[in-house]
Amino acid sequence: MAAKPKPLILIVEDEVDLAHLIAEQLEMSGMMTQVYHRASNVARFLKNNFANLMLLDVNLPDSTGFALMEDLKKQNIEVPVVFLTASNSELHKVKGLEMGGDDYITKPFSFPELIARIHAVLRRAETSGDTNITKNASLTQDSFDFCGVAVRPTRLEMEFPDGKIEKIGRKELGILTYLVTNKGTVLTRRSLIHAVWGIHADVRSRSLDQYIVKIRDNFNSHDCSMEAFRTIHGVGYIYDSEDDTEDHETD
Repeated sequence: MAAKPKPLILIVEDEVDLAHLIAEQLEMSGMMTQVYHRASNVARFLKNNFANLMLLDVNLPDSTGFALMEDLKKQNIEVPVVFLTASNSELHKVKGLEMGGDDYITKPFSFPELIARIHAVLRRAETSGDTNITKNASLTQDSFDFCGVAVRPTRLEMEFPDGKIEKIGRKELGILTYLVTNKGTVLTRRSLIHAVWGIHADVRSRSLDQYIVKIRDNFNSHDCSMEAFRTIHGVGYIYDSEDDTEDHETD
């Protein structure tokens, strides 16, 4: 029986020593951690990667935890949040929870209490089925084939015919999932953006195309043909079966 994967906890804390002490305690409790001291770095990471939970300090050098959470919401990035703060202000607590924070803990805190709160939030997220990493892709969905490559959502990875395994970003997984789900159908760029980022996302076609380029580059680096995945000029894309490539305009 495969071991249950360790949850990834993002620690967003401006106090360097405290952040690394938290990381050490969480890792001793069976979790994986990634430490950030600035909000901008967290936002960049979460655009393309999944995390199970974020410990978020309210005060950061380049922003606030509240502002970071608002920014993630605008990008339709959802991740459970436990706020950390040195302030015992009830107003701060209420604001954090009303914004969608899952819990709030005041410094100084004991590590057993912090770990217990993290486990509680993780259990709630798991039982609520909150495993979607884009609007249309979930960590629980079955593996699927795309142009001869095995895509494994549960591990956020792709296995190529040469036996090599590469990690896949959350947006790329969402794109591949939508293409496979709508195989044989011409898809506009806008429909792809709505499916992966959400209908209210302010995402330009150029951004989508950049993710497509990343997917193509990954396949090309392993000498994998993508003849079944084609661009429809001025419209979008289509993913056909390998023997059905004659009916649509291609690059």
